[in-house]
Amino acid sequence: MNPCTLPQSPPPKKPQRGRPRDPERVRRILEAAQKHFNAHGLERASVDAIAADAGVSKMTVYSNFGSKEGLFQAVVHDRTATTVTGVPGVEALDPDQPEKVLLAIGARFLDLTRGDDALGTMRSVYGVAGSQPEVCRAFYKDGPERFNAELASYLRRAHSAGTLKVRNPIQAADLFLSMFLGAAHFRGLLMLEKPDERENKALLREAVRVFLAAYGA
Repeated sequence: MNPCTLPQSPPPKKPQRGRPRDPERVRRILEAAQKHFNAHGLERASVDAIAADAGVSKMTVYSNFGSKEGLFQAVVHDRTATTVTGVPGVEALDPDQPEKVLLAIGARFLDLTRGDDALGTMRSVYGVAGSQPEVCRAFYKDGPERFNAELASYLRRAHSAGTLKVRNPIQAADLFLSMFLGAAHFRGLLMLEKPDERENKALLREAVRVFLAAYGA
């Protein structure tokens, strides 16, 4: 080797990827975060308390979700996506049986809007409206917008099959789902007396009856 030639440094090592997420640990964090966000809202919820309830370190929470806001958004996504996936894919819904399909979609939407966890998530999202637009946008996209789009897609198929007459599927879907967001929904949001199962079933049947009276073939 030429004595005037400096020895070359070894090539830099590529950065190591972080450890893969542990699904069970992530689930514990999300469940603990759901409880604290429902009870205290985004601003007052403590990451330290969430980590303690989940049995992990505070740094583990941050390494998985980046920030408290990122954790909140993950909780919102997890809750709404889990509920929406209870509805079969559009292609699995029979366009020749609109009453049966509307009852199923309406029942699932009631689950989304009436459950304790869902109501807690909605209160938390409303509490950060304006200050956390990305969180609100994600909630709307994963929940109401997705539900509306799924229903509108089905209504198009039912219209093509001749079992419904729907000129504007997006508007019709919005009208149908809006029938579940009346007084009982507001009572739930305000933590007042919630409707019982009989009241929910009666509302569901009436909403489907009214919709079919307006859009039935």
